[in-house]
Amino acid sequence: MYWGGNPAECHPRHFTKYALMPKSKFLPKGRRDRTAVLVDIRPTKSARAADIFLQVRSGKDFELITILRALIKDQKVSEEAVAETGITLEQCMDLIQRMKKAKFGCVFFGMGLSMTRGKHMNSAALLTLAAEMNAFTKFVAMPMRGHGNVTGADVIMRWQTGYPFGITFNRGYPRYNPGEFSTVDVLVRGDADAAFIIGADPGATMPQPAINHLARIPTIVLDPHITHTSKLARVHITTAPAGIAAPGTAYRMDEIPLPLKPALKSPYPTDEEVVRRIKQAIVKKPFWMPEGAQMIAAQV
Repeated sequence: MYWGGNPAECHPRHFTKYALMPKSKFLPKGRRDRTAVLVDIRPTKSARAADIFLQVRSGKDFELITILRALIKDQKVSEEAVAETGITLEQCMDLIQRMKKAKFGCVFFGMGLSMTRGKHMNSAALLTLAAEMNAFTKFVAMPMRGHGNVTGADVIMRWQTGYPFGITFNRGYPRYNPGEFSTVDVLVRGDADAAFIIGADPGATMPQPAINHLARIPTIVLDPHITHTSKLARVHITTAPAGIAAPGTAYRMDEIPLPLKPALKSPYPTDEEVVRRIKQAIVKKPFWMPEGAQMIAAQV
């Protein structure tokens, strides 16, 4: 099941290599052994590859997921509530029966779910739906990542802190709360007074209020290319392209690590080298605190 994604155009190899076409020991007929469902607000090229297309009304993803969660537990749901989502009760019941009869179900969700009204609440509801489906059969949920090695950032943060994203260290230890500590939310609220961006281009993807705040504060960018973000940054340090001229490890969307060896040499430093130099310079710099705080510290 794909929810809020368009893999035919955004992840063109996903159908053929991973999700629909591959043959296996338990599914020797490949595509004919699988049922593909697409949930989106409009027909896309991916709808042509799906067996079932459910056109949910814009902004009603959370309501539809909540209705599905109720139906799998045999709770009563009014037809009027279902109709508000743009899906009929018969379609929902048919989907639930197919999900329960599946040997192994997987929900791939994209930015059409996570970046619309509801944001992280939509994702949380879908993850809960997948978890509750395990009372009947094997079911998992996985985000359809967009930019390169986003999964790698999540894996490392989860390893280091126990949380994948939406983390703050402002109390000296990691705290997790998507919707409050996520980068977009912090920038839109104007809480950040400086930004250090490595290998990303939020100036091309984030909401305009977040981009405007990046332009107001001191922004430092490490990137091999000129980007929308580097154009509004105070400092842009050109670095070697990761995986091409800089070694490292990239993670696939299913969290399989892929070691990368540089094929070319670059006159520019790697991101790691630049960050290490900045850290060394900070360590050498005398610790600074406001004058009033210095007097309080001396008294203590």
